Amino acid sequence: MPIKVALMGLGAIGRGIGRCALQKTELEIVAAIDLDPSRVGKKLSDVLDAPAPEVVIGSDAVAEMRKAQGGVLLHATGSRLDQVEGELAQSLTAGLSVVSTCEELAYPWLRHPEIAERLDKLAQKRKLALLGTGVNPGFVMDRLPATLGAVCGRIDRVRVVRVVDSRTRRVQLQRKTGAGMNEEEFDRGVDEGTLGHVGLMESAALAALGVGLEVDEVDETIDPVEADEDMQGEGFRVPRGGIVGIKQVARAFHDGKEIASLDLTIALGAPSPRDEIELEGDPGIRIMIPGGTPGDKATSWTVVHAAPLVHGSEPGLISVLDLPAGR
Repeated sequence: MPIKVALMGLGAIGRGIGRCALQKTELEIVAAIDLDPSRVGKKLSDVLDAPAPEVVIGSDAVAEMRKAQGGVLLHATGSRLDQVEGELAQSLTAGLSVVSTCEELAYPWLRHPEIAERLDKLAQKRKLALLGTGVNPGFVMDRLPATLGAVCGRIDRVRVVRVVDSRTRRVQLQRKTGAGMNEEEFDRGVDEGTLGHVGLMESAALAALGVGLEVDEVDETIDPVEADEDMQGEGFRVPRGGIVGIKQVARAFHDGKEIASLDLTIALGAPSPRDEIELEGDPGIRIMIPGGTPGDKATSWTVVHAAPLVHGSEPGLISVLDLPAGR
């Protein structure tokens, strides 16, 4: 019997998740929740632009979640855990396990230990599971290195490089990574936490823990990438020397020694897009994915494939390191 699913958040990623869920026979979409007035009251099939069950998008989360009681909420509304804690708690209270794209939920013990404890207690009390995942965090820079670690002996350090040409991605990502900003706007965005990729520090912690290394501290730097030539974004142009994206590095340490380095570049025209993973040890291993893992589609499928695993998981707040291999 298919697992009942409710969708929450029908922006670009949420709609992608919905379309992937329609293709997974183990899942049945029975409810959809969104707060955008332009989508509320519409048929799900019209919003997803795909044949779908007769589901009308609602704004009353409690009423819609009740339709999927005993199932799973596929959640895609925000990146910051303190801003979505209420939605996650509401779902657990309504009797749904959760798979969320909230990046800080991937390893919430790093920045939000108190929220993590509250959600874990609630999930265990309700005998449900809660997971944060996506392409990154959730796969490329954390779960994939952990999987590679299965063929290694001693591992001293994890090194991951991900390069994304944001011309191939939606305009929201281009803007979120600083393309078209001046230096003052970029610095202000970094200071205010509105600019950059959320979840890289969480990935650094997961990458180290996933290969058996202890983590004492994680830090992060965010710097602008400047254009070598005039560059075209989606609906805007950046002259040579202007900001076209970010270079973001997160590092994990144990006893003062760097044990994980995650180097992420997202920029218009970024050269040699790729995912490169190296485990330094005995024996070491290195792999490269030319072109890189496709972001939005990969995130959608990661969430959808995780739904049956989370539905059958031990209760509590879990990470991708707790999931079985495969799908």
